[in-house]
Amino acid sequence: MRKWTSRRAAAVLTTGVAVTAALVPALPAQAIVGGTESTKAYSFTGSFQLSYPAPPRPDQHGCGVEVLAPQWVLTASHCAGRNPTGARAGVPRGWKVRVGSLDTTSGGEVAEVDHYYRLATNSDEGGFWGRDLALMHLRTPVRAKPVRIASTTPPDNTPVRIMGWGMTCDDMDNAACFPKRLREADTVVQPKSECPQAGEGELCIGSSDGSVAASNMDSGGPALVREGDQWALAGTVSGPDESGKTLYTDATKHADWINGIITGTNVPPDDVIPDVEGVVDLDNCVGSVVRTATSRPQDPALVLTNGHCVEGQRPAPGTAIVDQPADREAYIADHQGYPQTTARTKRLVYATMTGTDIALYRLDKTYKQLKAEGAKTFQLTTTPVRAGDPLTMAYTSQRFNCTAEAVVPHLREGGYQQNDSIRYATSKDCAPWFGTSGSALLAPDGTTVAGIHNTHNDAGEQCTDDNPCEVDSDGTVTSVKGRGYGQQVYMIPACLTKGSKLDLSQQGCTLTGAPPRSDRHDSHSGDHNR
Repeated sequence: MRKWTSRRAAAVLTTGVAVTAALVPALPAQAIVGGTESTKAYSFTGSFQLSYPAPPRPDQHGCGVEVLAPQWVLTASHCAGRNPTGARAGVPRGWKVRVGSLDTTSGGEVAEVDHYYRLATNSDEGGFWGRDLALMHLRTPVRAKPVRIASTTPPDNTPVRIMGWGMTCDDMDNAACFPKRLREADTVVQPKSECPQAGEGELCIGSSDGSVAASNMDSGGPALVREGDQWALAGTVSGPDESGKTLYTDATKHADWINGIITGTNVPPDDVIPDVEGVVDLDNCVGSVVRTATSRPQDPALVLTNGHCVEGQRPAPGTAIVDQPADREAYIADHQGYPQTTARTKRLVYATMTGTDIALYRLDKTYKQLKAEGAKTFQLTTTPVRAGDPLTMAYTSQRFNCTAEAVVPHLREGGYQQNDSIRYATSKDCAPWFGTSGSALLAPDGTTVAGIHNTHNDAGEQCTDDNPCEVDSDGTVTSVKGRGYGQQVYMIPACLTKGSKLDLSQQGCTLTGAPPRSDRHDSHSGDHNR
């Protein structure tokens, strides 16, 4: 029920985009700490700007870049990792660079990025520390004079110049914290012993007391050394060290990789991108646009996610939330994971964590409108998942191939109980993590939502938060670390009416909050929604 993060992901001086802001705590008031505004532009220095995932600043600046050739810029791998599937090499959408200007919003040259190549990814064994580099190819060449890679690793105490457009204060919601003007500072390469977190291939840069360093959103920015009468690139910002100084990837260690791509002699192939069409990014969880067999084109579209994914107070055990205002953005993915279109939720139609773990949002667009905008929608099943059923878990960056190993009579977690829960067979191809909550479990046809993923046992504890336990029909309790679970959704269609509204009193509706059968009426005209 949480977002997954790695050992040092929270420390990366990254783009700070909405989908990762929770992973990247703001640093103390910094922006090239101890630096000043640059008075003269550097032809080779630039701002990497993204429309998706959009950084939380008006200029869309996320990272720094350096021009190495007319159609090539260098940045940090974790910056290029902002592609939706985390691919190593591929074609982005909505990426551009502005180079040769002091200002992120004007001047210099602007070029679109049409390809990226990452030296390493966080999924690599050992992560990407010391290999946090990416090359980006520009659709059109720029006239800016490139910078060359330094001839060797700079020795300790070598003077260096650092620069960037990083944050000037620690409030992500304050536009004043995001400078448009380039800032720079002169400092030195410190011995590695001064940066406890420095690994192989990393430079420790900044003043010994941390008063001069890089900041959040300076990632990919340069550490420059003088070679003769010119600047040369020694490294690029990777992340902060706990000492207050900054860790830079040593670019000189990877000159062969850089030159192999730029010259075309050793270009890595593009990754095979998983088809993630139709997944809805809700920031804290994911979901899918769903419809029933009786949904009409003019009906407002519905998004299905987990009950524990609702914003604000979760539904209490034994209860359901019915018809509440809701305003959150929903990005509906194309096959590569970029937004095919966006919509906003208008109402939280229903949410519960009892019996099952679901939430239904009504959108501000109809099924007809979404179809016209090219968005994929899924059909809600009316039959339960059974043991042995093959399932595809639809997450924002990949598809997990899962099998329903068993249907568990009861699943208990942190005071909640779900019934007939779906346990996945343990497999490397079905290993969900925190952040995959709300992912649709698709039937083999790829268009029917058969269930919804909601939890896994993280630590082996019994029935606590993030550690669900199974309860058999005879009361036997079992808790196994690593086991993943999903919930049934076949009960939902019986509770929906025209206009994508809810009627818990309908015949056949068994969701939490439905009246006892003897109190129900067989009518399709009832409506508890405004």
